[in-house]
Amino acid sequence: MSNGRDAVEDDSQRYELQRVIERLDEMEGSGTQLVSVYVPPDKQLSDVVAHLRQEHSEASNIKSKQTRTNVQDALSSIQSRLQGYDRTPDRGMVVFSGAVDAAGGKTEMETFVIDQPPQKIPSFIYHCDSDFETEPLEEMLRDKSLYLLVVLDRREANVGWLKGKRVEPVASASSLVPGKTRKGGQSAQRFARRRKEAIDKFYKEVAEMANEVGVPKKEDVDGVLVGGPSPTKEEFLDGDYLHHELGKKLVGKFDVSYTDESGLYEIVDAAQEQLADLEVMKDKKAMDEFFEELRGGSLATYGEEKVRENLEAGAVDTLLLSEDLRRRRLELNCGDCGHSWSETTDKPSVSQISCPECDSGDPEVADEEDVVDELVETAEQMSTDVAFISTDFEEGEQLKDAFGGVAGVLRYQTGI
Repeated sequence: MSNGRDAVEDDSQRYELQRVIERLDEMEGSGTQLVSVYVPPDKQLSDVVAHLRQEHSEASNIKSKQTRTNVQDALSSIQSRLQGYDRTPDRGMVVFSGAVDAAGGKTEMETFVIDQPPQKIPSFIYHCDSDFETEPLEEMLRDKSLYLLVVLDRREANVGWLKGKRVEPVASASSLVPGKTRKGGQSAQRFARRRKEAIDKFYKEVAEMANEVGVPKKEDVDGVLVGGPSPTKEEFLDGDYLHHELGKKLVGKFDVSYTDESGLYEIVDAAQEQLADLEVMKDKKAMDEFFEELRGGSLATYGEEKVRENLEAGAVDTLLLSEDLRRRRLELNCGDCGHSWSETTDKPSVSQISCPECDSGDPEVADEEDVVDELVETAEQMSTDVAFISTDFEEGEQLKDAFGGVAGVLRYQTGI
């Protein structure tokens, strides 16, 4: 859960950057005329400008007049933007510029400046192509935490990853360990020995499966979680079946009821305390509080309109927003009957919106704002915590699909 203004601003900036990246990825240019420039913090802007001037000069050799003009215009636009900075920002900066394809076969010059990237720009990049180079920025937004998950009992086992906020099942195995009741004709001692051998063989199989998955990535693995009933997980760990490089990264052993794929999700829940600093745990904690109130309490609210009403009344303690929420809040006027109203939409064109009074189409847009920006601004005014929830886990998907991407936990009952 986000706490305080700094956390809200950080999450909001990540959301804004993700939205910019999505917009950039949708843009295309005719030919190699879209320019992307990544500037690391230790590179002088004067050196960048000199490089761009050189590229501008070399662009005069481009045969296509239109492409030549567009590339040079993009380079001039970037140089102009850089002149507004006395020095390179602390984490560097990224500038995108170019003539992008628009409706009717036309082009529009677009320029974007990102001077507060989430991490330091590692190296200088000059890229000119038919699309913008956004992969380095996308990589910065990815949660790179990596945990190996192993759940097992004496019947089955599953191995998977916790990658950032997403649980990814990878491999599974079933055992041939006999039950505790021996068949007729076998001595108790012989049966116990064969059963012990079968258990040992299965533990080795599970370890081999986990080692094949985890050892190649051992340098990137942040930790290993092992779950199952007692004494299975203890026997497995005490027997040193895991590769020693993975064993050194053991976060803990956890009691779980299931050892199929659902056990991988269960062990993540069981390890909340140990993984408390991970974003996925913050998201899950926020959603768990909401679902607890939804099931048995009276402080859950959901649906954009109800949440907005409660938010404006100052009654929302925590605002929950899906990271995948992409809608606009419009202030509209009907040219036929004069009716004015507000409406949230994900429709690309207002021509698809009809007046609720006279059913006339294509209303006039008096004002437009991103729904997330609007709700976050109101939340800040009301000292409401904001949690941006990923869709990389089940509860996050539910927030988006079942609750419209907007929900909240109230400070007190409102009746709204």
